[in-house]
Amino acid sequence: MLTPLLNPLFTGAIETALNRMLYRDRALNNARQRLTGKVLGVFVNEINSPLYLVFSDNRLDVLGAWEGDTECCVKTRLSVLPELRDRQQLTALIRSGDLVVEGDIQVVQQFIGLMDLAEWDPAELLAPYTGDVVAQGMSMFIRKGAHFVVTGSQRQRQYIGQAVTEEWRLAPGVLEAAWFSEEVDAVSHQLESLETRLSLLEDKI
Repeated sequence: MLTPLLNPLFTGAIETALNRMLYRDRALNNARQRLTGKVLGVFVNEINSPLYLVFSDNRLDVLGAWEGDTECCVKTRLSVLPELRDRQQLTALIRSGDLVVEGDIQVVQQFIGLMDLAEWDPAELLAPYTGDVVAQGMSMFIRKGAHFVVTGSQRQRQYIGQAVTEEWRLAPGVLEAAWFSEEVDAVSHQLESLETRLSLLEDKI
């Protein structure tokens, strides 16, 4: 959770990193132009302050508050952010509820596409502040940490799925569901047969 004093430092660090990554390479001009003039709101559950990404021709501003309109807002968890680097995961994350998108989804797609095209090297971003050796060490730590978070999140979801169906018995397994469906069909046929016999008996009486 961020305190009011740390919030400007946090947004400033993100702004510096994103501008270095997205606005130095001329090859990204076309991808940047698609976002010019747009505002993307980002709400992360573990952070008590929203982030607003304001795109202009030659820079990106990251703000903790925005009074104007936003083209799109996304809500997610911190552990999901590394998965957004893969554009193919976007639809799956939305369907699973890990990512909630409100507004123009193209803004999110364009931003993810821009991030995907950029050469992201944490060491390069940190080097001006920490020196090359320290930056390389921190870069390795960040990469391993991100990998640990993603794999940990995936394992946790698999464990919950198995616990619900096998240990807690809150939801039926695949075979149980198929067996139940067959039993329902059998009972339905027996009921129809019984109704037919009763109808015949009534006619005889």
